Amino acid sequence: MNLSVIIPAYNEEKNIRPTVEGLVSFFKNKIFNDYEILIFNDKSTDRTEEIADKLAREHKEVRVIHNPVNKGFGYNYKKGVELAQGKYVLMIPGDDETDLGSIDSLLNSIGKADLILSYTVNMEVRKLFRRIVSNIFVKFLNAMFGLRLKYYNGICIHRTDLARKSVPTTFGFAFAAEMAIKLLKSGFSFVEVPIRIKPTDKSSAFKAKNIISVIKTIISLFWRINIKRERIKIK
Repeated sequence: MNLSVIIPAYNEEKNIRPTVEGLVSFFKNKIFNDYEILIFNDKSTDRTEEIADKLAREHKEVRVIHNPVNKGFGYNYKKGVELAQGKYVLMIPGDDETDLGSIDSLLNSIGKADLILSYTVNMEVRKLFRRIVSNIFVKFLNAMFGLRLKYYNGICIHRTDLARKSVPTTFGFAFAAEMAIKLLKSGFSFVEVPIRIKPTDKSSAFKAKNIISVIKTIISLFWRINIKRERIKIK
């Protein structure tokens, strides 16, 4: 199998079906059948579980994993990588925010580099405060780790073997940045691909516990990467 798509979903009863069916339709139009979709119902309290199970019955490519407790994005990605049967892994949130037309550019970049990262070109669809915080976050991480990325939290494609070697230590919102930094500082190549997103006001990134989690992750990562000089090696 070539591609495993990981879809975390927490209380996404309105969005999980359009997200999954949009992907299925996209791959069908591309005559691309070598993929699987792993939906992680992250202990939702709405109808996400019911809808996800129905999607699995309707589409042979879909599998559903129900978390016994809410685990967070990072956990879902880590578990998805463990279960992935594809050579590459792609994570797309179940909130139907991603413009599926942008996935074409990501898929077309497979083989060009070890990591295929993305950055959002229509950030104006997000609220000003979120855009400001995101910009500061990117500049701060670039300065701390000597990188020049345009974005850290966009959807991305990893080789599955690399993803398994660089599994995040955090289950919070900094997991994607942690993985990217560890791999890039270990010398793996990357390309950045522009993508577009749909307008959405839904975000829990600025809750106090999430902010604290991000700060702890960055401090720990700085120590391991810049002081202890930890690096990832693939045999």
